[in-house]
Amino acid sequence: MISDSSIESTTALVFADIAVIITVAHVFARIARRLRQPPVMGEIVAGLMLSPSLLGLLPGDITDVLFPAHARPFLTVLAQLGLVLFMFGIGYRLEASHLRGSGGQITAVSLGSVAVPFALGFLLGYAIHPWYDHDALSSASPLGPALFLGTAMSITAFPVLARIIADRGMDRERMGGIALLCASVQDALAWCLLAVVVAVVTADGTEPLIALVVQSVLFVVVLRYLVRPALIRLLESERPWPGRSAACYPILTGGLLLSAWCTSTIGLHAIFGAFLFGVIVPRRQVEAVAAQVPERMDQTGMLLMPVFFTLTGLSVDLGGLGGKGVLLLLAVIAVACLGKFVGAVVSARLAGFDTGQSLVLGTLLNARGLTELVILNVGLELEVIDHRLFTAMVIMAVVTTVMTGPLLDVVHRRYAPAPGGGTDAEHHAERRGKADAERRGKADAPRTVDTEQV
Repeated sequence: MISDSSIESTTALVFADIAVIITVAHVFARIARRLRQPPVMGEIVAGLMLSPSLLGLLPGDITDVLFPAHARPFLTVLAQLGLVLFMFGIGYRLEASHLRGSGGQITAVSLGSVAVPFALGFLLGYAIHPWYDHDALSSASPLGPALFLGTAMSITAFPVLARIIADRGMDRERMGGIALLCASVQDALAWCLLAVVVAVVTADGTEPLIALVVQSVLFVVVLRYLVRPALIRLLESERPWPGRSAACYPILTGGLLLSAWCTSTIGLHAIFGAFLFGVIVPRRQVEAVAAQVPERMDQTGMLLMPVFFTLTGLSVDLGGLGGKGVLLLLAVIAVACLGKFVGAVVSARLAGFDTGQSLVLGTLLNARGLTELVILNVGLELEVIDHRLFTAMVIMAVVTTVMTGPLLDVVHRRYAPAPGGGTDAEHHAERRGKADAERRGKADAPRTVDTEQV
């Protein structure tokens, strides 16, 4: 039995850990801003800095002092809470209506930029299977790891991509909108693929796999045809009831947590339940009743996400890569970049985009970042990848995201045409010039605090 004093000391340590994590994450987020990177990339790097591979190089075994084994389960709960809140936000902001009437171009680019990296990742997974630490895997079959690696290679980090596009003034340009639509379709495809992989890996035999599929389909049907209509009727503006606005927050939070519990119980990961609940939430009714609620949930999730990044960093072992690990890292980065870039560029050219537009899409869709870390942690938890491949894939996620901005500056400035004549870069430069002039004209105006994180 755990003593009260032990619980109190562990709680105090967890509070101190959170303070350290949030402070370090904030500092690195500010540095990332100055380097024209999304702030979330700074938070990811901060999590890696607190890992044994880097902070552990200092004398005194600081990592184990800060994050001892008995404190990590508590941090894991907080990290998972932040993760399901984040996944709810991804599902909630998924604009399926924007895909209607957009033609075959977006579908072609999306399928091409998922199929090619998936195929290359799948083949790489089979090729490197002898290099795995098989004691760390749940099965000796190469199928699960190969399927998982293919899925992980095909992902695009939609939240990070949206921030990169907004930071460069591309959010109102045609190619920026197309890239976001393609990333939305890719995310939906990737999560479906991951659900299939999880079902294959976790189901022991044919009958459990069939049962898992049936339960998953039933869960989706219940969400779509029972939960969504109930939420619409509950929140419909034509049916006001006292306290409706205040009740929106606990309704949505409780719904996503119960959905996460359901998918975790049936054998899928909790993130699928949170994501699917976000998809079926009626946005029009929520925004009419309590538009601030999803934003509050996002803020809570982003406050806790640095804890998730830190726990991810604790599983990264740069020193354990070794000679084979370095080769594995180079192969992973090469396959990731080649698969996503070639898949997007070739499919874009076949769909009718010119060379410049195709290069812009290929560059943007290669960003992985935060979403990749979510998928990798699922793979590590399910024991379909070992720690060495996990480390290589985490580094790949950071590299592919960090390189997106500088490459985009070159490609976008040189090639991308704007709908109104001239290049997107010229229009962007013109808008930036106007914005600078406005800022100079308002130099004496009070400054506001920027709290945007992703």
